[in-house]
Amino acid sequence: MSRRVAVTGLGIVCPIGNSTEDVMNSVRNGRCGIAPITRYDTSHQKVKLAGEVKDLKIDAYIDPSEARKMDLYTQYALCAAIQAVKDSGLSFEEEDRQRCGVILGTGIGGIETIEQQQVRGEKHGFDRVNPFFIPRAISNMSAGHVALRFGLRGICETTVSACASSANAIGEAYLKVKEGRAEICLTGGSEAAVTPLSIGGFTSLQALSLSQDPTRASIPFDKERNGFVMGEGGAVLVLEEYEHARRRGAHIYGEITGYGATCDAYHITSPDPDAKEAAACIRLTMEEAGLSPEDVDYINAHGTSTHLNDSCETKAIRAVFGDAADHLKVSSTKSMTGHMLGAAAAVEAVITLLAMEEGFVPPTIGLRVPDPECDLDYVPETGYSCPIRNALSESFGFGGHNVCLAFRREDKA
Repeated sequence: MSRRVAVTGLGIVCPIGNSTEDVMNSVRNGRCGIAPITRYDTSHQKVKLAGEVKDLKIDAYIDPSEARKMDLYTQYALCAAIQAVKDSGLSFEEEDRQRCGVILGTGIGGIETIEQQQVRGEKHGFDRVNPFFIPRAISNMSAGHVALRFGLRGICETTVSACASSANAIGEAYLKVKEGRAEICLTGGSEAAVTPLSIGGFTSLQALSLSQDPTRASIPFDKERNGFVMGEGGAVLVLEEYEHARRRGAHIYGEITGYGATCDAYHITSPDPDAKEAAACIRLTMEEAGLSPEDVDYINAHGTSTHLNDSCETKAIRAVFGDAADHLKVSSTKSMTGHMLGAAAAVEAVITLLAMEEGFVPPTIGLRVPDPECDLDYVPETGYSCPIRNALSESFGFGGHNVCLAFRREDKA
């Protein structure tokens, strides 16, 4: 059985907005969500900037007594899921809840809780840590809380594949609906890793930008790029069997038409410089979606602002698209949000779908100094109106994970 898979609801909280409307307004205006870290004192650490979620009223979504049982990454996921379900117009009372599932991704899970409870244990004794320490910290709990909130009794899973986590989540949810194993699936991911230990770990790895200028920190494909900027947030998509969505008169943002996943099997953190498996992943996605190189209008690139990722990703795109690469529009919205690790792909999927529906190509802000190794049209600084029929979203992660998703705009009658 192979069925069409529609996207009927979107929810998002991220550094450039806490709703689809706010986020798309930021994308249109090329707004940078990167700023000095406010979550903790950075005076003893090298990295001073991050893409923090701003002005999110969590108690508008979650009762404070329940929120205390959740790490921030779970709160972000649940806020986004509540938005997405509301946007979809679904009433789960009218659905078979065993045919409704949740698949969410996260790269690190409840790292803030782990750090806080380590300090508490050292001070008061480890038998006196918060009784909710474990259910707050474990990585599957965002999916668990979303399923609990809506009473969904179908598949409930968490994908963990570093910065490709939520791309894998969306891809696996797509397959469940496509293959008839679920009718509806809430999918996406969340991350809340703007913490001293997380930032310190990536700093020690020499992966983060040390720039203190928000306009020159997350600058994908720019010759002066020198590392990524940590971001945080969450995004959730409602996937639904296409005819089911049509019968209930749902608004359809678009369809997921392809999903590819490969592994470099090359290095624990560095991408394969030949980009062979990244290119293979893109090809697999396009083959499943029935796309030729000329059919793809836009790619939301992984584009982290690290030297190796951006040059390798460019190489992979050129290997797949050949001469058609010269006509592609490619951008990295991480230039605005920073890199949200396990949440990145979900946020980028939401932005891609909104951009397709609106017919607007998002910019790569801050891209000022061309790099000969990165020679595609990255839509520098300013986005513009342009029809997007088919789009790809690419995600790569530590461990050699490569994931690509294909989206098709819904044709309005």
